[in-house]
Amino acid sequence: MYSPDTLKGRVAFVTGGASGIGFEIATLYSRLGAAVVLASRNQERLAAAVAQLSQQGAKAAAFPADVRNYEEVRKAIAQTVERFGSLDILVNNAAGNFHCPTATLSPKGWRTVIDIDLNGSFHCCRAAYEELKKSKYHGCIISIITMLGVTGWPGAAHAAAAKAGILSLSRTLAVEWGPDNIRVNTISPGPIAETEGARRLYEERGRAEQERKRVALGRFGRKEDIANAAVYLASDLGNYITGENLIVDGGRWLKYVGE
Repeated sequence: MYSPDTLKGRVAFVTGGASGIGFEIATLYSRLGAAVVLASRNQERLAAAVAQLSQQGAKAAAFPADVRNYEEVRKAIAQTVERFGSLDILVNNAAGNFHCPTATLSPKGWRTVIDIDLNGSFHCCRAAYEELKKSKYHGCIISIITMLGVTGWPGAAHAAAAKAGILSLSRTLAVEWGPDNIRVNTISPGPIAETEGARRLYEERGRAEQERKRVALGRFGRKEDIANAAVYLASDLGNYITGENLIVDGGRWLKYVGE
């Protein structure tokens, strides 16, 4: 539906890009003309993902990086610019989560998720800032969050707090970095089929049907639904949008079915 040259010439850096939503975003970006760099801790997944993209004719590379480590992120950003000449789009998709009632959540479990989601997003934004400021297309940051970070997420307080923090960070940066022509937005997916999150949080816990009932459209979303939104925000079609949280959840946040 998008023109094949929608993202032509742009370079995108996608964290958690070796699988799931991140890989779907990277795949669509590459089909629409962007060079894509995948970042993840899992080198085996990275190699497989880049091989798949390359077979499809994509300009793709992968650099291992743990988003909890600022120096690793900074190095991966530098390698991206060295390889492709610029950085135009940053997608903060790396995330950690697990179901746990807050009363039994360990401080270590809390810190781990906060460190990956919130601190990791900050590390990537900070490391990418100077290069995004130079972008001839104007820089773009997209972070994947959830409306459960706004409404509350029983059984996942750590992830809810982290995602709410990313939303606040993004809106702050939208104002601070607007004069540098960097747009900063978030996307809030609903339950997305064939992702690790849906499997671990809903399917393995026998809650998939209840989660479907919470969605106004009555079904799980697709990974391409999120990728399409990420293209829109990264392209010229969204060049006057910043500080926005694009909700792509089938109306889940509007409808609640109790336990």
